[in-house]
Amino acid sequence: MQNDLDNQGKYNMKAVSTMVGILPGTLRAWERRYQMIAPVRNEAGHRLYSDNHVRKLKWLTQKVNDGFTISQAISLLEQEQKVSARPFIDQAEDRVSQLQRDILHAFLQFDERTVQDLMNEAFTIYTMDKVLIDILAPLLLQIGNMWEDGKITTAHEHFSTSILRSRIGAVMHAYPHNGILPKVVAVCAPGEWHELGLLIFTLYMRRKGYEVIYLGSSIKEHDIEVVLETVKPRFLFMSCTMTNNLSSTLELTLSLEKEFSNLVVGLGGSAIDSMNDEDKQKFHPNILGQSMSEWDHWIEEKTYAN
Repeated sequence: MQNDLDNQGKYNMKAVSTMVGILPGTLRAWERRYQMIAPVRNEAGHRLYSDNHVRKLKWLTQKVNDGFTISQAISLLEQEQKVSARPFIDQAEDRVSQLQRDILHAFLQFDERTVQDLMNEAFTIYTMDKVLIDILAPLLLQIGNMWEDGKITTAHEHFSTSILRSRIGAVMHAYPHNGILPKVVAVCAPGEWHELGLLIFTLYMRRKGYEVIYLGSSIKEHDIEVVLETVKPRFLFMSCTMTNNLSSTLELTLSLEKEFSNLVVGLGGSAIDSMNDEDKQKFHPNILGQSMSEWDHWIEEKTYAN
């Protein structure tokens, strides 16, 4: 199953050029001359590259940067493939854990230079998917939990969120979106400014091909109506982490669904998860759940309803 996902075409040439660090013209020349990868093409005839393609291209690019010619690098690649049927599956998962620990330590020291250097290292070693999902997303969650448990200060949370939001936001735009899928707006609920959970969910939606208009922390009262009237999204996702903001969040949900008949509101966050049984029953259709499998079920059900 995982192998099928690794071979699925999902990135366009511009995204791959950014991820790998080579010009589109160079990429086309490598493909034409050496046939080392064979990207599929979409209905419009544009190339779509898989995770395995990206791994190979990153490996080749690193060898070229080390001083090999591209032909020498491809010869090395062919030798590697003879040795192992899975040459590009990451073997040192402990390196992922170490990167997470080092980045977290740098955050707690307010050491932005080290944070950026470590993230650059991660993106050099691993694919964009792996860095975002296996390194940065768990870090977001860990930092959020540490703040909620009082283990770090609000200053730590703000500092970390600002850097991760900027880096993840820049990378997420490389994901192509599927124009057939409905538009999505993501914003923190009224009075909310902790974006960590919302960032994770937005990343999840971007990876699934949805075009997400990410608004971040809570916006001024009534501004959300302006956004909805302009964008006309199918989904509005709101994150609520603080229980004292729960009542206004639920009231806004009912108001918006009444005003925008085609809008589906999804709710997530620790305050939503800790609602009393009566509210959970009343707002059950809006509750996203806590795991990606629950998100998958919710999104599929709502996207293809009616």
